[in-house]
Amino acid sequence: MEPTPSLPVRADIVQLRDGTHIYTDQLPTAFQQQGPPPVVHIHQAPPDRTGQRVALGTGIGAGTVAAGVYFGPLLVGVITSMAISLAVVALVAVATTWGLVTVVRTVAQDGDQAAKNLRKARRRSR
Repeated sequence: MEPTPSLPVRADIVQLRDGTHIYTDQLPTAFQQQGPPPVVHIHQAPPDRTGQRVALGTGIGAGTVAAGVYFGPLLVGVITSMAISLAVVALVAVATTWGLVTVVRTVAQDGDQAAKNLRKARRRSR
């Protein structure tokens, strides 16, 4: 009698969790491996998510991250509104100063001219 050689295990057969064996080409799509999961590095994240990833990576908690997500755009809006208000106030101050200086120069020139005319009139009357 010849001993039967041991058969090699085929690589395309896998054992499922329930213990049954199945060919890999017959696996349901949920079990088929698509390769390693994609790794997203922090510098590849969108700009608004980078801070959140850093915060969660340091372990400060999801509540703090949620507050940052909520109050971040709110803070940007408030600062922008303040900047616009300050720009308007600065424009009004510049316009007022320009108008005031113009009026003072005009009055001063008219005053100088009036003083010269008065001096001439006094000289004539003597």
